[in-house]
Amino acid sequence: MNNEYNLQRFVEAQNAVYDDAIAILRRGMMCSPYMDFIFPRLRTSTADPATERFAVGSIDEASAYLALPVLGGRYRECLRALQHLPGLSANTVFGDIDARKLHASMTLFCEAGDEFLLETVLEAWFDSLLEPDTMKGLGRTY
Repeated sequence: MNNEYNLQRFVEAQNAVYDDAIAILRRGMMCSPYMDFIFPRLRTSTADPATERFAVGSIDEASAYLALPVLGGRYRECLRALQHLPGLSANTVFGDIDARKLHASMTLFCEAGDEFLLETVLEAWFDSLLEPDTMKGLGRTY
């Protein structure tokens, strides 16, 4: 486990609820309390203190998250579940606020890992558009 980023915080949060979260997601729904540690986002200056614990601090931390078998594996499993929800939109499955969180998370991890699965799901769910605030937070032009 990479202690530099304290990725164990995600593992611990997910362990108790992951089976439930993936089952809900496969049914075309998502539970808001799980969003922050199932689909983590880049830390921003406007982060809610309640979600700060699960904010990702850098592109390197996001890369380490994807490289860790349990976390990267679960993230990819969730994305594969999204692939099997044809005809549904992010807003339908997640609601407006959580759809924005998903978009931010997917943008971060697409930038962190050059993977076909990430790009394919971003294309299907967000027309390949990257989330502007995440790109700005990464110091990248959009």
